[in-house]
Amino acid sequence: MTSRLNPYLNFNGNARQALEFYKDVFGGSLNVNTFADFGNTGPDGDRIMHGQLETELGYTIMAADNYSEAPDVVPAGFAVSLSGDDGDALRGYFEKLSADGAVTMPMAKQAWGDEFGMCTDKYGVPWLVNVSQPQ
Repeated sequence: MTSRLNPYLNFNGNARQALEFYKDVFGGSLNVNTFADFGNTGPDGDRIMHGQLETELGYTIMAADNYSEAPDVVPAGFAVSLSGDDGDALRGYFEKLSADGAVTMPMAKQAWGDEFGMCTDKYGVPWLVNVSQPQ
């Protein structure tokens, strides 16, 4: 059996919009299920109980909404990291992820020799992007 590690992000009612945004950034196939799909027809029925984006490159991003009565979730203490040697693709992801968000460190050559940048997307999720030098 194989295992994998991927981010599972929580949102305050906008998981669908965030996942659709990530689909626009990375491409792939998006599958979402609402709470109503599993029988909860109450006020949170249209919120996302589980969403999953699978990309052609093997990236997986999962997400869900909190119940409306739960305290708001503010992403903190983590970042989603993208790294590799396809500089054009990674720089493109960085541009799309930071659009309508905030660049906290512009993409630039770093002391370790790679190009690196940090941003927070418009949904409050922090991203690290590292373009490694060809070996």
